[in-house]
Amino acid sequence: MKLDILCFAAHPDDVELACSGTILRQINLGYKVGIIDLTQGELGTRGNAEIRAKEADTSSKILGIHLRENLKLADGFFRNDTETLKKIIEKIRCYQPEIILCNAENDRHIDHGKAANLIEEAGFLSGLQKIEINGLQAWRAKQIYHYIQDRITKPDLVVDISDYYEKKMQAVMAYSSQFYNPESNEPTTAISSKDFLEFLNGRALEFGRLIGKKYGEGFTCRRSIGTSNLMDLI
Repeated sequence: MKLDILCFAAHPDDVELACSGTILRQINLGYKVGIIDLTQGELGTRGNAEIRAKEADTSSKILGIHLRENLKLADGFFRNDTETLKKIIEKIRCYQPEIILCNAENDRHIDHGKAANLIEEAGFLSGLQKIEINGLQAWRAKQIYHYIQDRITKPDLVVDISDYYEKKMQAVMAYSSQFYNPESNEPTTAISSKDFLEFLNGRALEFGRLIGKKYGEGFTCRRSIGTSNLMDLI
């Protein structure tokens, strides 16, 4: 299956938190979108790998994405090495995305920045014909965008998600083991409080205000954003 957009995430729920409104908008416009989680989030304080997998499946159905896979790299310990790069290159070549979305370049969780660099490097190497992986054709996405996560970051691009914010939050709350649940007896974490949900709302409002809309999601990119028609950027 060829995808228009391929999203990579260090952990299940990264995409939902940071760019699922954008995914919903693009799917509504008729584009094919998939998610590849690098790890199972097994080091998370709350829940476990099995629970997270079930939650990711529920969230995926809410979003209506075309596929979701998990590479089962070691949470917290995956590295930018030849073996890992080849696994990601294989996925890029297999699904031939025009756009790649991936983790924030610098963030609170160490895996986010590691994943960002890993995907950038794999995205470039995937376009080199002399790298042979299972007979797959070399492929390089036209652009890689990094979704903004915990840390305050000035976006290079903001997507209007005003019509999709409520459904985005449904996808987020599919991860019931991770986020606010007054009936949970598990330890409190940085993302399990009611305050964190208010933060998500405030961040979406902040990005939306930058473009004159109610809700938005922000992205950064290392390459310049180009267009052949200024009106496309309105």
